[in-house]
Amino acid sequence: MFLIGSKKAIVVAGTHGKTSTTSLLAWVLSQAKLDPSFFVGGLPVNFDSGFQVGGGPWAVVEGDEYDSAFFDKGPKFLHYKPEKVILTSLEFDHADIYMDLEHMKGAFRRLVEIIPSSGTLLVSNRYEAAKEVVRGAPCPVIYYGEGEPTGWVAKDVRVERGRVRFEPIYKDASDGTVAISLFGRHNVDNALGVYAMARELGLKPNIIRKAMTTFAGVRRRQEFKGEVGGVTLIDDFAHHPTAVRETIAGVRMSYPGRRLWAIFEPRSQTSRRRIFESEFAEALAEADRVVVAGLYQPEKIPEKERLSPEAVVSEIGRLCGDGRAVTIEKADEIANHVVEQSQSGDIILVMSNGGFDKVQDKILNLLKGRRLS
Repeated sequence: MFLIGSKKAIVVAGTHGKTSTTSLLAWVLSQAKLDPSFFVGGLPVNFDSGFQVGGGPWAVVEGDEYDSAFFDKGPKFLHYKPEKVILTSLEFDHADIYMDLEHMKGAFRRLVEIIPSSGTLLVSNRYEAAKEVVRGAPCPVIYYGEGEPTGWVAKDVRVERGRVRFEPIYKDASDGTVAISLFGRHNVDNALGVYAMARELGLKPNIIRKAMTTFAGVRRRQEFKGEVGGVTLIDDFAHHPTAVRETIAGVRMSYPGRRLWAIFEPRSQTSRRRIFESEFAEALAEADRVVVAGLYQPEKIPEKERLSPEAVVSEIGRLCGDGRAVTIEKADEIANHVVEQSQSGDIILVMSNGGFDKVQDKILNLLKGRRLS
């Protein structure tokens, strides 16, 4: 990869949180005047693009576990010559590429094996599979987040003046209070991993804290799209049940006490399959109102393997004992339903890893029309 060249690569890998974590780390290094190169699979708000060739010694790369090309079925992250790695998470995903979680573990073990002994590996404590694949790593391993083995932990997590604040603590020593504009415990963990890596690189706490305060997030990650008549619309890329659950929790943290709609499109290769049918129901049931769209291009998934939106809605009804969930096939119909049923104070959270037929814009436009009528 020509972006890396002779630079030292910091690879951010994992099922969840790669884009936000990579973007935040690139911003911290940039604000520390290290002029990093970076490649992000999204659009960080603080930068003009997700790609930059810098003059500094470090390249920060989002390490995708997806295959590299039609002629190279190995994961992309094996090509990035990692000097240091942040492993944010590890759960089954990409059902079109991997047979099961064990198959995925093999790919991540290969990533761990190519880290040099002089490197560093930071691993989230929240995922047992992640901790499993780093056993026997050739380099020092540092853990972060709640759990064992003890490493960096975030204490005194709270929402204050529109930001999430926490204290990064290592070996019982606090580094002061960090404030971020990202919400949800998963984003606290992502920020903690970035903080720990920045400290490994020798950055001073005050430099890291200042940079994190000014980080503006990533497009389509809890992105505020607009507010009309007291109804707020947020767009997110979530497409795995864990990401859906954590995103809903993060939005609740950001907007406490407000009625929350979850609008979900099964679009990814994994979410269109019935692998996580019950898990999606459990995650979506955390919202107050739920709309599950029809599968994107269902004909490309064998019928016996397809997720059933009706089954997800039925399971939410069983879990909650009410009619909070419905399935609606098309974006136009979803927009009409949401606008007819929404009221001032509602939060509408749209989750899809694709365009979702511009349902976000359709909802906002209908809300504007309702307000003018």
